[in-house]
Amino acid sequence: MPHDDPDHPHALLPPDPALRVKALETILTRKGLIDPAALDEIIDTYQNRIGPQNGARVVAKAWIDPDFRNALLADATPVVAELGFYGRQGEHIVVVENTPELHNMVVCTLCSCYPWPLLGIPPGWYKSDAYRARAVREPRKVLAEFGITLPPETAVRVWDSTAEIRYLVLPMRPEGTEGLGEDALAALVTRDSMIGTGLPKAPS
Repeated sequence: MPHDDPDHPHALLPPDPALRVKALETILTRKGLIDPAALDEIIDTYQNRIGPQNGARVVAKAWIDPDFRNALLADATPVVAELGFYGRQGEHIVVVENTPELHNMVVCTLCSCYPWPLLGIPPGWYKSDAYRARAVREPRKVLAEFGITLPPETAVRVWDSTAEIRYLVLPMRPEGTEGLGEDALAALVTRDSMIGTGLPKAPS
């Protein structure tokens, strides 16, 4: 068959994924199927305007402002919308808070539901069959593989994100950050800490 022929033009596509993407973009542009300017806008949005930095801002503000924290835990969707974080994959956000007694962890057992406006696009491991199955069955083992060993007295609660509800973990504020402002605190918040599979960075 032609598609099995190593000399067929399909075999001449560049092996590097970035070059393949560029080649595909060029073909689609020439056919008038995409607008390069619109594509650049989408890429810029996800690289620079939608991503974990948005969630980090929310967490840092909650650490500093008790009234904001309380409102966030009571009904997060309108609170984050006021900050400009809303839209597709962020229609209904629920924030759950980590404490010394309880550690929260988020998974989507059916697919990869995830709060895009706050965390950007989900990482590959979040979408994997292994994580989706094991996070529910053996969360402590999964956390240990991410480098988190919790005290035996700390309970673990796993939240199943769905198309209707997407969860964001409010991690505990690191010790030694009492004098830091919101920007400095936001820099300590990691994507994984807002999923529950990581912790915020310690202050330098």
